[in-house]
Amino acid sequence: MSKHHFLAFDLGAESGRAVLGTLKDKRISIRELHRFPNVPLAIFGHLHWNVYALFEEIKKGLNMGSSQFAPDLESVAVDTWGVDFGLLAGDGTILGLPFAYRDLRNVRAMKKFLEKFPKEKIYEITGIQFLPFNSLFQLQALAIENPDLLAAAADLLFMPDLFTYLLSGKKTTEATIASTSQLINPRRQKWSAELLEALGISKKIMPKLQRPGTVIGNLLPSIAEETGLKEIPVVATASHDTASAIAAVPALEKNWAYISSGTWSLMGIETARPLISPETRRLNFTNEGGMDGRIRFLKNITGLWLIQQCRKKWSADRPLSYEEMRAMAASAPAFKAFIDPDAPDFLNPPDMPEAIRSFCRRTGQAVPQTPAEIVRCAIESLALKYRAVLDELRQVSPLPIERIHIIGGGSQHVALCQFTADATMLPVITGPVEATAIGNIMGQALALGHVGSLSEIRSIVAESTELKTYEPQDAAAWEAAYERFQEILHLGKKKRRTT
Repeated sequence: MSKHHFLAFDLGAESGRAVLGTLKDKRISIRELHRFPNVPLAIFGHLHWNVYALFEEIKKGLNMGSSQFAPDLESVAVDTWGVDFGLLAGDGTILGLPFAYRDLRNVRAMKKFLEKFPKEKIYEITGIQFLPFNSLFQLQALAIENPDLLAAAADLLFMPDLFTYLLSGKKTTEATIASTSQLINPRRQKWSAELLEALGISKKIMPKLQRPGTVIGNLLPSIAEETGLKEIPVVATASHDTASAIAAVPALEKNWAYISSGTWSLMGIETARPLISPETRRLNFTNEGGMDGRIRFLKNITGLWLIQQCRKKWSADRPLSYEEMRAMAASAPAFKAFIDPDAPDFLNPPDMPEAIRSFCRRTGQAVPQTPAEIVRCAIESLALKYRAVLDELRQVSPLPIERIHIIGGGSQHVALCQFTADATMLPVITGPVEATAIGNIMGQALALGHVGSLSEIRSIVAESTELKTYEPQDAAAWEAAYERFQEILHLGKKKRRTT
């Protein structure tokens, strides 16, 4: 069987990379060609993404792919995080740098929009979890603070669509990335005219939705010439990074949940249709698009961001590796204190270790003092949060949940994976680590006809990946810890309401 080579660009909130994927004999292999930082720019008190610097890095990745595989590369695709977007003027130029989702103006905008449009109605239309950085509220922030910018926009493109446009010249929106916006009706797979009208935005600026695994166009001649490539197809893969990652879950059985574990943890199940009800709204679950028309019914949970920001703070004195932090956590006493990973305290604090100590102090717990105790607190709290979300999933899932697949960078975190098995009392299967890049690549293979279905993609990933299973341990101790954790969650919310 011949080899098929694809180039995937996977852009995250901290870094991006170019990854070569090779499909041969029903096996997928990958090789990282280029890695680069993604650093938000602080301008006039707001956070922005430097799309021009990122595009230069994408072109470097194309050059690297060209120098090694030019005759054989068949296509290219970009996936990124969700919700953020850029605006284009009528002549196709980019109107300013896109705002980053952690910009604090979104909290004010969310409150303002909910004063004029009922929360219950928004959820009934979109089935999307309420988070202040959703595109809906970012657009409200623009309408309030940058109305001239919004008025000048002829097109809105989400981040992967923006890079697809820069590569191909084609303006389009891929459905999985659009589904994160809280502007899509998932039952009809269309933009919500009601919500756009409430924002005062014309539907004309929202491009037509494309299914994941669609060829959008070819590399622009100028890009092909600059990078030494042919005018190969540019594919809209599952362009939301989590959608690509979930497509690569190596689950050949039924009755499973997933955790896509990275800066964010996204925990949920895959369904054939949206689950939208008063109960799913109360539990704040979201219905996002997936490969092959599936729905990713999930909840966003703050993930390894807690650990990343602690490392950033402590590395100011001495560079600290993640492996050292894992060892530190193993040396600390168990169940000393817990935090709610999703509390506003941890969205973007200037000092994450102090934010963790402050939460524990405010909720009347023993305050973790050493880095080892702080990391242990964060990891145990994440595992217990997964248990809390699992309990909620079971209230609304049409199927039982018998195992959990953890994919992404967090699948390498041995302590977190074992603690998750312990806290949830379910087997945890880990891998692949590079789920997002693999899903991106397999979306390209689907677009070009080299694979025929999502089930075939998952079969190939399962055969190509070394999986590890963690079995639950110490059930009684973790059940007691979970009871304490639930009390802390309740107390933390109560304290926030009274301050």
